Amino acid sequence: MDVFFREWEHRAPGETRDVGRARALADALGVLSPDAPVLTVVGSKGKGTTATYASAFLAAAGRRVCTVTSPGLRTNRDRIRIGGRAVSETELASAADALDEAIGTLPPPSDGYLSPSGLFLLAGLLHARRVGADVLVLEAGMGGRSDEVALFPPDVAAITPVFLEHAGVLGDTEAEIAREKLGVAGPGTVVLSAPQSPPVTEVLDGVEVVGPGGSGLPDRLLPARLGRVGAELGVAAARRVPGVAEPPAGTLREVMSSVVLPGRSSRHDVPGSATRLLVDSAIDRTGVAAALAAARDAWGTVDHAVVCLPDHKDVDGAVAELGALPVTFVRLPLPHLRFTRPLPPGWDVVDADAITPESLATLGHRVVVLGTVYFTGRVLDVVGADTERLFVTSAAPRPS
Repeated sequence: MDVFFREWEHRAPGETRDVGRARALADALGVLSPDAPVLTVVGSKGKGTTATYASAFLAAAGRRVCTVTSPGLRTNRDRIRIGGRAVSETELASAADALDEAIGTLPPPSDGYLSPSGLFLLAGLLHARRVGADVLVLEAGMGGRSDEVALFPPDVAAITPVFLEHAGVLGDTEAEIAREKLGVAGPGTVVLSAPQSPPVTEVLDGVEVVGPGGSGLPDRLLPARLGRVGAELGVAAARRVPGVAEPPAGTLREVMSSVVLPGRSSRHDVPGSATRLLVDSAIDRTGVAAALAAARDAWGTVDHAVVCLPDHKDVDGAVAELGALPVTFVRLPLPHLRFTRPLPPGWDVVDADAITPESLATLGHRVVVLGTVYFTGRVLDVVGADTERLFVTSAAPRPS
């Protein structure tokens, strides 16, 4: 299934993704104009939580929902879900074959490459059509106006917290990045936003803000701390999807109480040891502080932190929050991520291959894992975390 990464892996230095070619591919596949309403999630952090809670609410309302997120939690199957469940290897392979065949009908690349996130998006739309999904929840890979999700004008757009990320690519200020994110919306799009910083709020003037309590769900059906912002936004956005009725109270309670968020302050045992992990995809100071607070609430203390933050994330903020805590810093072997920022002299620095159950077990009994989703996904895979299904329609309460 190298079709998803083939052009990206062979891109020339400085080459960018070709959204126009992605449009031509979507047209060749017959998915350029989806038959189902679209809810698109953009922002800098919390997009996965927002997409998951929106999808769970829509499922509780009786809709057959296809969710496409980026990247996957453990595998690429995780990027495409129907009713919260990841597609099978066979289903993903079938979509990959269709993509490969359709790409063969296009002219050769001349103005950029087909991006992996864009190709998985098209695969998700193709699979949604095959299984008869009647609502789509799409997470932007990066950006908004310049992302492949903009090929599919949404009925509803949800904007999670925006901060200065990918500077020089999406924009040089928070305001410029916010304009890029907002650009995903069309003239008829209902736009909702999480609370934002003053510069972003000014750009989003007139956009409906979903604050605490804006989802209409009781606290017991929402995650704690920062995850609550995205969850409330997702549910509020789902309520605005055309044709969606309010779910029966009992069904809503069952589905929403079953939601799990691997990599969002989720706790996992390290196989063959007494070590317990709290894994959180925190990428800025606020997120790191919240994850550490969640760990200390659960355990009382933290023995060690394992951190992976490429240069474009808030490395300085993480350093400040981690303080004197013992830290292992991990570098990923991904060419599009750079790890050149100065680190405290006491931190251990290792490559990703060094992270194994055995190495994690040497760090203590209470270990916090923080960083980019590419890394937290690797750790979830190392410990065999269950990421197959994020919610169910007949459910037990959310596991601890």
